[in-house]
Amino acid sequence: MGSNDLHTGHRDRLRNRFQEEGLDSFEDHQILELLLFHAIPRGDTNPVSHRLLQRFGSLSAVLEADPLDLASVEGMGEKAALFLAMIPQVTRRYFHDRVVRDRPKLNTSEAVAEYLIPLMAGRPEEVFYALCLDTQCRVLYPALIGEGTVKEAAVHPRHVVEEAIRHRAASVILAHNHPAGTAKPSQQDHALTRTLVQALGPLDIKVLDHIIVAGEETFSFTREGLLPAFTP
Repeated sequence: MGSNDLHTGHRDRLRNRFQEEGLDSFEDHQILELLLFHAIPRGDTNPVSHRLLQRFGSLSAVLEADPLDLASVEGMGEKAALFLAMIPQVTRRYFHDRVVRDRPKLNTSEAVAEYLIPLMAGRPEEVFYALCLDTQCRVLYPALIGEGTVKEAAVHPRHVVEEAIRHRAASVILAHNHPAGTAKPSQQDHALTRTLVQALGPLDIKVLDHIIVAGEETFSFTREGLLPAFTP
């Protein structure tokens, strides 16, 4: 039996196991192997999977890595790297779509957290959103205002105002993530919140909240009584 037959048999066994059991009993390298079957059509993906985990440290770190770094691992290449890098983004899109397809009302901090956590999941960079809402607090459009390094996203008040007007928002919820660390707001977060409340106030567009997401943890300015009021 040749090596190709061995690899084909291994792939079939792993696929059958997934079909029968799901991924819960799989080890991290086996999940990577299964994914790489779709991007590396022939050969043994087991050593590649181990090299990826050794290089990046964990399954989530592999999937969140820069495609250029992934491609540099022996046995990977550009196609396989782009395929793995797509997984977290597809996952985010899937979970977010599940939340938004019924257009839930974001009128409680719990509902907002349920909407935002999938939107922010697995992002290595900081992103800032303005959720444009109708009069019933349903999302008209989640406007991505800025994305940046792990430390900060560039947010210009003019862009928030433009998006709120473009989507005819009755109100907005501000949201950003802290990719590393806690959801506790910084002094810059407080200052930006004040600036945006003042920028939107004259247009009769109310800022309902500013939510910070760190993993599964959220911080709500409104819940904590820290959302500044608009002062004409």
